[in-house]
Amino acid sequence: MVNRMQFYIDGAWVDPVVKKSTPVVNPATEEAMYEVALGSKADVDKAVAAARRAFETYSQTSREERVALLARIIEVYKTRMKDIGAAVSDEMGAPLPMAEKLQAGAGLGHLASTLEILKNYQFDEPVGSAMVVREPVGVIGMITPWNWPLNQIACKVAPALAAGCTMILKPSEFTPSSALIFAEILHEAGVPKGVFNLINGLGPEVGAAMSEHPNIDMISFTGSTRAGIDVAKRAAPTVKRVSQELGGKSPNVILDDADLNKAVAGGVMHMFNNSGQSCNAPSRMIVPLSKMKEVAAIAKGVAEKTKAGDPRAEGTTIGPVVSRIQWDKIQKLIQKGIEEGATLVAGGPGLPEGVNKGFYVRPTIFADVTNDMTIAREEIFGPVLTILGAKDEADAVKIANDTPYGLAGYVTAGTVERARKVGRQIRAGNVNLQGMPNDRTAPFGGYKQSGNGREWGKYGLEEYLEVKAVAGYNAA
Repeated sequence: MVNRMQFYIDGAWVDPVVKKSTPVVNPATEEAMYEVALGSKADVDKAVAAARRAFETYSQTSREERVALLARIIEVYKTRMKDIGAAVSDEMGAPLPMAEKLQAGAGLGHLASTLEILKNYQFDEPVGSAMVVREPVGVIGMITPWNWPLNQIACKVAPALAAGCTMILKPSEFTPSSALIFAEILHEAGVPKGVFNLINGLGPEVGAAMSEHPNIDMISFTGSTRAGIDVAKRAAPTVKRVSQELGGKSPNVILDDADLNKAVAGGVMHMFNNSGQSCNAPSRMIVPLSKMKEVAAIAKGVAEKTKAGDPRAEGTTIGPVVSRIQWDKIQKLIQKGIEEGATLVAGGPGLPEGVNKGFYVRPTIFADVTNDMTIAREEIFGPVLTILGAKDEADAVKIANDTPYGLAGYVTAGTVERARKVGRQIRAGNVNLQGMPNDRTAPFGGYKQSGNGREWGKYGLEEYLEVKAVAGYNAA
């Protein structure tokens, strides 16, 4: 049974310094399920002191010891997949099969890929007469979101452990249970005390205390661009490293020679996945202007088959969005799209048909969108797709790049050569060609206001390493 009223600090479950809690609401029913403890600066101080002590010894462990530790974590994690899936589904609304397979599976995938990279990673490299040594950064503060909770926790914790760092995790207060299960997994796997610490809490309290803390060497943050800016400002006086994966408004460029039915249907389904709550969601579909009506008809057909409903019911495609605040924001943006003159092809404001409670959003599609409309500029973070028309390939690239964000881009063309050519012109950290999914060993992260730094694979490991040049090491 997960203990939601305690934190995991220095290898033990402990009470908060100050007793304070918040309800965790099931977004499918709008009912409070339980309370979760909220931390304070005093709890952060305790966790940082534990992590600082643990760093002295854990940073000196061998590659072989860390390989063995990650292998044990993976074995224990596999036994808790169903528990994680159920927790994610209840707390953020993902359909249960998707939560068990994709949400819980993403965490396992990052642990496994990090383990393989650690086995062969070159920590020491001779350069001339010097030896370039890669060493752990130190104590890491990690702040993670609710939309893909285990994906974001594992893609930070796994490489930090592999690098020899110690850490304090603040998961989202909307999805605390899966993070607490993750702490139980690490404890059972034998992570040394103080190496991993977890404090639940609010961003303005625990997140701010972590960002400002003089004994935290690096902050790894995933969340909104607005919150990321605040983290960076608070971190600046202590000149700590800040790695950020922030918002997105990703273009999905479908060129005139692409298989239209396949590309449009795939793009709509990808957009609606996880109820549109993915930072790299292909939310701006850019199509040939001359094919707008045809594209809208295909997209409408997919939207009408997309069933928003109970995450535990058979046949549900998408669940609710995470909270009343998110639901209200999405409704305002849908209304704004109508007011600004976009063509509402499917969905619209209000709850889906037959639903009278829960934070459900109708799968919504707008056509005839121009890139100056609010729904084309702002990250909606819900199942809302905007379709924009481009005069030609050059215009499609121009529209794609006309955004303050740069997390992802998608390109589908008649040939992979043409898709590659256009993909190279997209100003984003991740570009997916011809419907291919991301590769977990390749880097993930953004250009522009989508953040800095990279996660996943060896690039994720290197975020947690300092580079030291030792001159004269190789001198004769």
